Amino acid sequence: MSADTHRHESAVARYLEAWNSRDPQALTKAVAAAWTPDGSYTDPLADVSGHEQIAAVIAAAHAQFPGFSFRLSGTVDGHHDIARFGWELVGDTDGSAPVAGFDVIVLTDDGRIRSVHGFLDRVPA
Repeated sequence: MSADTHRHESAVARYLEAWNSRDPQALTKAVAAAWTPDGSYTDPLADVSGHEQIAAVIAAAHAQFPGFSFRLSGTVDGHHDIARFGWELVGDTDGSAPVAGFDVIVLTDDGRIRSVHGFLDRVPA
């Protein structure tokens, strides 16, 4: 495993930790660990920047899908300061995955996320 591979995988692990944080204090801490203070998150439903706004998007996702967790789908692929990966939103009790997507992240030198460009591949009707 190269240093870049480890860096990309670590960044994605912190990213998913933030997305799976349900407690407001844990969410605040996880977002700060994953993103730079001016970091951004953009997908078809959101375009936000800064820790507060990113945490609000994550909290809204949990409000819309209570009892669901985000998990990596496949492997992390990356080069330089960019990584891409698939993910699924999975029911904690039944394992259903009604939402899936693909994200591209841009990292800073310290391995935190500068920006996320998200794509939704599967969403409920």
